[in-house]
Amino acid sequence: MKAEIIINKNYVIDKIDRRIYGSFIEHLGRAVYGGIYEPSHEKADDCGFRKDVIDLVKKLNVPIVRYPGGNFVSGYNWEDGTGDRALRPQRMELAWGVTETNEVGIDEFQEWAKRADTEVMMAVNLGTRGPEEARNLVEYCNSTTNTHFANMRRKNGFEEPFAIKTWCLGNEMDGPWQMGHKTAEEYGRTALEAGKLMKWTDPSIELVACGSSSYTMPTFGQWEWTVLDHAYDIVDYISLHTYYGNPSGDTKDYLAKSVAMDSFIKGVASICDAVKAKKHSAKTVNLSFDEWNVWFHSHGIPFEKWSTAPHQLEDIYNFEDALLVGCMLMTLQNNCDRVKMACLAQLVNVIAPIMTDNGGAAWVQTIFYPFMYASTYGNGTAMKPIIKCDSYKNGQFTVPYVETSIINNEEEKELVLFAVNRSLEEDMEITVTAENFGDYTLVEHIELYSDDMNAINDKDTERIAPSNVEIPSDGKINLKKHSWNMLRFKY
Repeated sequence: MKAEIIINKNYVIDKIDRRIYGSFIEHLGRAVYGGIYEPSHEKADDCGFRKDVIDLVKKLNVPIVRYPGGNFVSGYNWEDGTGDRALRPQRMELAWGVTETNEVGIDEFQEWAKRADTEVMMAVNLGTRGPEEARNLVEYCNSTTNTHFANMRRKNGFEEPFAIKTWCLGNEMDGPWQMGHKTAEEYGRTALEAGKLMKWTDPSIELVACGSSSYTMPTFGQWEWTVLDHAYDIVDYISLHTYYGNPSGDTKDYLAKSVAMDSFIKGVASICDAVKAKKHSAKTVNLSFDEWNVWFHSHGIPFEKWSTAPHQLEDIYNFEDALLVGCMLMTLQNNCDRVKMACLAQLVNVIAPIMTDNGGAAWVQTIFYPFMYASTYGNGTAMKPIIKCDSYKNGQFTVPYVETSIINNEEEKELVLFAVNRSLEEDMEITVTAENFGDYTLVEHIELYSDDMNAINDKDTERIAPSNVEIPSDGKINLKKHSWNMLRFKY
């Protein structure tokens, strides 16, 4: 099998916003307790944060982390996670059926973010609470005024504001499973009023409105239209969420899911632009794909209700999951003209690239590496290539056998090409032509490959890890069957 990829320096998509390589920590399972925070661990720092986990987060190079949920946030009292820990209440956490100790809240999480070299994307509760509590939280986090909630922060030991700039207006509010579930009309009005108060408190913040919980929801489309019709002038982004799985074991179908993701993104962008036209607005609302991942391995695994930090949603990812995650990252890069933020959901233990044992080791799952390379090397301007290769039909979609994204990093004078060969039977010889770049040379080829689609990493053995491919003297580039690749060209 052969493919031709043509890149022209003048054919660009947009500059990548590094926040598309964000992630997510929710008060769910062992994401917080036993994940980022375990004060009894031998590698805990002075605040109780696991330094081995922080090291892996830094390696993953995550610029922003959404917090504290997720479904959790729709029943959350943010005040519970502030001040003297000895006085913090334990709560029945209804979203996930556990007990929340509130040992970690925004006081602690903003400090963890600093230590992990990342920023906070803060979500407010628009389920059981509303605009008043949301604007109070903005004051607590960001204000320098001599007023109640800013002074409350100071009393809790934080003279300087947290300076959180990105805020989510609730979570998945069209979902009947959500505490405080709302119609599009109800949520659109609430989002508008909460957003007004929040921006009046701190005009510098950016706001993300809730899109529909899923492309497959009956509310999808009409929800986005109605919400934006109310809140277009106050919000800066609308969210998208999607998770994929392969319960049937059909790998060919599974690796095509990123094509559906691309269609989803373009559909939501079209709705945003339709509302823009209806309102005769000069403003463009962009997209925050703030939940995306593979999620199906852990469905239905029981846990003890009302326990604290049980093992919940701990998907163990295999090699084919890494291939799809690689394709999804390329889809985000190729839509960077509209997707300005994205969050791999989640970061530690809960459907996550990083796993830990309580009191024990931390290790990386198969999906860690495509994300790490994308975040590290996928910075600059995304290019619009011409790709000539065979394809196959999958439902309504035509799926090319090679999935690719190409990033021009002008500072480093390099082109970075990410590629997955979707063929399960054939290697692919690719020819890369870069026009208007002058002389260019392939300097590195990183490959993720396994003969076993079900191979996993665990705390004892790393079966899926990147390898360096020898650069051929004849200039021919080969992508193995069902492999993920990164090619770096210097020019």
